[in-house]
Amino acid sequence: MKSFVVLLLAFMAMVSAKTVTYNLTATWVQANPDGCHERRVIGVNNVWPPPTIEVDKGDTLVVHFTNGLDDRNSTIHWHGLYQNGTADMDGPSMVSQCPVAPGASVVYNFTVNQNGTYWYHAHVPSQYPDGFRGAFIVHDKEAYFADMYDEELVLPLSEWYHDEMQVLVPKFMSLYNPSGAEPIPQNLLFNETMNSTIHVKPNTTYLIRLINIGAFVSQYFWIEDHDFQIVEVDGVYTEPSTADLIYITAAQRYSILLTTKNTTDKNYAIGTRMDDNMLDLIPEDLLLNQTNWLGYNDDKSDYHNADPSLKDLTAPFDDFYLVPHDKQGILPEPDHEIVVDVSMDNLDDGVNYAFFNNITYTRPKVPTLYTVLSAGDDATNSLVYGEFTHTVVLEHMDVIQIVVNNADTGTHPFHLHGHEFQVINRSPSYGDDDPTPYDPESSDNPPFPDIPMRRDTVYLRPSGHMVLRFRADNPGVWLFHCHIEWHLEQGLVLTFVEAPKIIQEQTNVRPDHWAACADLSVPTTGNAAANSANFLDLTGQNAQVIFLPAGFTARGIVALVFSCISAFIGMGFIAWYGASDLSNTEAKIILKNGVELNDDQELDIQDTETVNPHLAHHN
Repeated sequence: MKSFVVLLLAFMAMVSAKTVTYNLTATWVQANPDGCHERRVIGVNNVWPPPTIEVDKGDTLVVHFTNGLDDRNSTIHWHGLYQNGTADMDGPSMVSQCPVAPGASVVYNFTVNQNGTYWYHAHVPSQYPDGFRGAFIVHDKEAYFADMYDEELVLPLSEWYHDEMQVLVPKFMSLYNPSGAEPIPQNLLFNETMNSTIHVKPNTTYLIRLINIGAFVSQYFWIEDHDFQIVEVDGVYTEPSTADLIYITAAQRYSILLTTKNTTDKNYAIGTRMDDNMLDLIPEDLLLNQTNWLGYNDDKSDYHNADPSLKDLTAPFDDFYLVPHDKQGILPEPDHEIVVDVSMDNLDDGVNYAFFNNITYTRPKVPTLYTVLSAGDDATNSLVYGEFTHTVVLEHMDVIQIVVNNADTGTHPFHLHGHEFQVINRSPSYGDDDPTPYDPESSDNPPFPDIPMRRDTVYLRPSGHMVLRFRADNPGVWLFHCHIEWHLEQGLVLTFVEAPKIIQEQTNVRPDHWAACADLSVPTTGNAAANSANFLDLTGQNAQVIFLPAGFTARGIVALVFSCISAFIGMGFIAWYGASDLSNTEAKIILKNGVELNDDQELDIQDTETVNPHLAHHN
């Protein structure tokens, strides 16, 4: 009888499922999100912000995507969607597909057997921070909290830059930024704007979906004089947990239940604040806080009276202690453990890169998925995917444990494509000079939780460590990477090739995706070096820049550069160069690294194709 009921429910779900179709064309649009600076942004169908995509659990989504940008390639990644059986639809350029050339089109077609809060964004470097990002909501009538709220709101959070990424990236990935200091945003956005009011009714419960669609800073979120219940993170339903302050990193999502007050005699501040510990410098004109409003009554004159900066930010809710609603227990001891150390360092070109175990991701000449499909029996050999894609081949259904040790002093939100993971250990922050790797034998380790928190994006604390666990039950090519766009530019990425023989059996790439490769003359067979005669021959593969000779430092690089300028070009050139202007932020960063310049000197960085050759092709 039980089996009959299960089959009946499955049949009913199939009958009720539908096909949802969107036509999305990426286009340049003029916008002024923060009200301070109009600039070119990437919209969809000549509108910005891009639309929210909405489906019901079990629906098939068909997206006809056209790259209407005249100056760059593009793709779409469906962040948090597992793509079970459709790994070719995941979207990262040169991983699961070729980039889509200007004027070209592809179709994304997959079934959504998940629930919760997701988002979509371009997955070529330095594109989604220019605006190509939107919410992706999967409604679920069977959610345990479906009857606990009256209305639903979707509220994306992000930072905002006044300069386009094509201006910022060359300055960031530059000899003149040897410390790797990330560009500092001009403002925070809330619902893709500033100083906005979210109108609410009294005595009403709202499901609020919060999505950090930003590219850099984590944010604190709170609502003046209101508590709320966390019921979902990253598509995983959780037992209700009361909070009044959350910390949400780039790419994370929270769904909260907020019940409004019974009266309308006051309006309340919605506070967001940058985690300023992530900033190398804090310009004098940077507002770390932003205030929006929970509007009960427009006739009241109390807007802008509250000061959310008074909120104590020292104790946000710790997501480690969330309990998944399905009570899934901890996975068994791992079949395969992967230990990676995160570091930042300068290579021989003087640029600061990011590394897992001294490998900075360098794109292959053939999309990694297409190497799987063309490699035959060699697909199980990680060598064919290149030395610098940092590829690990996983066996089907193995339990995988990832230990991440942070030798860097920054916070890193790590995202895994194709899976959610259990977070079974996460250390506190440690001092700048005291990176503390995970030691499984240490008596300081707390016991692993019986029912660990699960999500697809989790943050690693400065100089600390974390332990993640998942089951390799989804054949495909999946990235594991920091979701800070600047660190993605620097190469903080590794690749999982999961069950390659099953990938070969179940993957049928659409003709339009093959055509996207032909448009750009990207080879679709062969290893990472595009060698199909001998898949173990990596001659000609794209390689990372070589390491500096022993003894060189970031300060030494810059000092050497300026010594050479002085020696070969002479003081006359220095005098001429000093007539131009250097931004206050850039000057402070350079001075911080031991280079003395006059206040009126400028560093002019124009060459976008040679600054970061192993990623430049994406743009």
